[in-house]
Amino acid sequence: MAGAGQVHRAEGQDRVSRRPDANQADASQAANQAGDPAYRFASPDLVGSELRAAGYLPDERISSVVYLGDRLGKPVLVEGPAGTGKTELAKSVAAMTGRRLIRLQCYEGLDEAKALYEWNYSKQLLRIQAERAGHERADWSELQADIFGEEFLLARPLLAAIRAPDPVVLLIDEVDRLDAETEALLLEVLSDYQVSIPEFGTVTSTQTPLVFLTSNNSRELSEALKRRCLYLYIDYPAPERERDIVLSRVPGFDVTLAGQVAGVVRSLRQLELKKRPSVSETIDWAQTLSLLGVQEIATDLVIDTLHVLLKHQSDIEKATAELQRSR
Repeated sequence: MAGAGQVHRAEGQDRVSRRPDANQADASQAANQAGDPAYRFASPDLVGSELRAAGYLPDERISSVVYLGDRLGKPVLVEGPAGTGKTELAKSVAAMTGRRLIRLQCYEGLDEAKALYEWNYSKQLLRIQAERAGHERADWSELQADIFGEEFLLARPLLAAIRAPDPVVLLIDEVDRLDAETEALLLEVLSDYQVSIPEFGTVTSTQTPLVFLTSNNSRELSEALKRRCLYLYIDYPAPERERDIVLSRVPGFDVTLAGQVAGVVRSLRQLELKKRPSVSETIDWAQTLSLLGVQEIATDLVIDTLHVLLKHQSDIEKATAELQRSR
């Protein structure tokens, strides 16, 4: 890994270190405090304006937490109901900064091989066979050093973000879907931005990625994970903000109609539903109304198009009954 860091011999292995020395770190910190571009954002207001330019409408709290995540070099844990723009926030930060987005989609049963790294076993086997064919008594220690090298390492999202030579945005999506045991895999990465590989060494990042973790609150995350993160809760937007989101995402949509859309969706979210309509479903509904040439929202129209907003038949029936009662 020439040019990527220094190689240290430790306990018979090559240990790969990517951490700058203390003098470099102090110089970097001084330069950042003096306005070095290593700090991406100059102020929360700049975050807000750039997010809006990227098509995401933040409030002051969102802008402030994104700014602090950059300045403090800490991951941002974004919790809230499904469909409130948590994943879209990370995507928008990547878009507005011009950084590459690396995404780890979490699910139950996700393991180290899919999240961090794994070895290319078939390629290793071929190398072993080739070595032994050429040297009938090939020394195993030499073979081991050979097959656990850079050529055989398959980087998964977490390791890819750590090893990236360019600044990246790392999105760990729906982290609450992980098993509690698997969640521990994240701790080293989020504490020191490094990954320890027993056969290879410790890979430490030379750049601090912007990290976003999203959670739908399906289970309580560990205190150890939360302690490493800044916290941001994104709830369903207020009607005025949702109206503005609709107007930004549906070109030419009428302002008054957008306000009516936001009002109807807000009333539906107040019902006891299996799944409340998300912001993306609000946008889908607004696009549907635009395609139908709707000028004003009536109760019958809402009932006829509930399938765009609600995705469970029991929710549609409950909302239909409520709308008919409130005529």
